[in-house]
Amino acid sequence: MFTLQKLTELYHEFDAALAQIIEQPGSPREVYEPISYILKIGGKRIRPAMAIAAFKLYQNETNTAIIQLAQAVEMFHNFTLLHDDIMDKSLLRRGKETVHIKWDESTAILCGDLLQIEVYEKLTSIGNLEILTLFNQMARELCEGQMNDMNFENRDQISNTDYLQMITQKTAVLLGFSMQSGALLGGASSEEAKKLYNLGIGIGVSFQLMDDYLDTFGEKAKVGKQIGGDILNQKKTFLWNEMWNHLDASDRDKITNMYAHFSDEEMIAHIKQKMIQTGADQKTLQLAQEHTIKNTALLANINASGDKTYLEEIMKMLSERES
Repeated sequence: MFTLQKLTELYHEFDAALAQIIEQPGSPREVYEPISYILKIGGKRIRPAMAIAAFKLYQNETNTAIIQLAQAVEMFHNFTLLHDDIMDKSLLRRGKETVHIKWDESTAILCGDLLQIEVYEKLTSIGNLEILTLFNQMARELCEGQMNDMNFENRDQISNTDYLQMITQKTAVLLGFSMQSGALLGGASSEEAKKLYNLGIGIGVSFQLMDDYLDTFGEKAKVGKQIGGDILNQKKTFLWNEMWNHLDASDRDKITNMYAHFSDEEMIAHIKQKMIQTGADQKTLQLAQEHTIKNTALLANINASGDKTYLEEIMKMLSERES
């Protein structure tokens, strides 16, 4: 039976470091309390886990630098969530009110800005210029991906090639950076660390495909956010594109007109039915599984003397997740 023993061990290692960034000091409290709130409400901590797991491919014991990197990655991820929730008008994050709902949009924006500053403080303290440069490249790509995601909402049709490129930028590059920089801190060559980046990209694409699927077909209690949010925002996900490309003109016109006259619940139910009828749901799951198989092969080809079990468990958990 497959267990998550190594991953649990890794999380315990990060717990103390997580507490340091959750217990935000500073004044005025109105800008620090929401940061503590979003860091405290959960999440899988996948990105810091991936950074440490990549480090452990080359080193047995963690050090201050890799813990600081893990903290920076987690804070940057939550910075993006603060702003994403505003742009997506999300009501829930991990089953709790989003920051801009619990407080207000101005507070959420300012908290995000402050988190970004704290990320740079952590990265600067590591003192590795290559990692700082890679971070800046990643952050730029992530912003470009977010803009493309927003632009797609105003277009009638998006190719899945364009969509996969967008999620590579918006989601996967952060996972790639986490693993690449973790490997570099562990002593990997730039060439070997690049392989870890590519693996992180593959994991990120698979992760986002599953995230898209669960946004529509998951259970609210498990997913921790409003089910069908992507449908209501008319996000051109792989799931949506597969459905749309298999509908005739009359079905497309009907859907377009429904948004102005039907309730949210009716829209979600209708679109889900069409996604099932066109096989878009199964095609999305199939593509996510194909990436998982490729990722397993990529990890097998990485030449490292350390423990691969940490990454194997992360990949296993993500491929079988329901939330």
